[in-house]
Amino acid sequence: QVQLVESGGGLVQAGGSLRLSCAASGRTLSRSAMGWFRQAPEKEREFVAGINWSGDTTAYARSTKGRFTISRDNTKNTVYLQMNSLQPEDTAVYYCAAGGGPVGSTRGYDYWGQGTQVTVSS
Repeated sequence: QVQLVESGGGLVQAGGSLRLSCAASGRTLSRSAMGWFRQAPEKEREFVAGINWSGDTTAYARSTKGRFTISRDNTKNTVYLQMNSLQPEDTAVYYCAAGGGPVGSTRGYDYWGQGTQVTVSS
């Protein structure tokens, strides 16, 4: 019933930028919290960033704050993750998620996308 489709991943050199997009099906998701998680090889999945339904509350992992920016456009049912100053340690599969919140908690998300690969080379 709910579908999340990520795009924008790829290969980038260290110091470069990427913008991830996540398109959500169903207009009711406009009132859902949305966020991004990532999982690197042999690592646990970790929270990256989250945003509430109105877009006035955000949360970031300490490792990404200041470099990454999450935003959403409810008219398009889309959430974005702008990633700047990328480093090799940012290499991971990035997953889009949606749910009832809170934005900074893994418990706030119920629906997940398939993931998009981000690879940062040195």
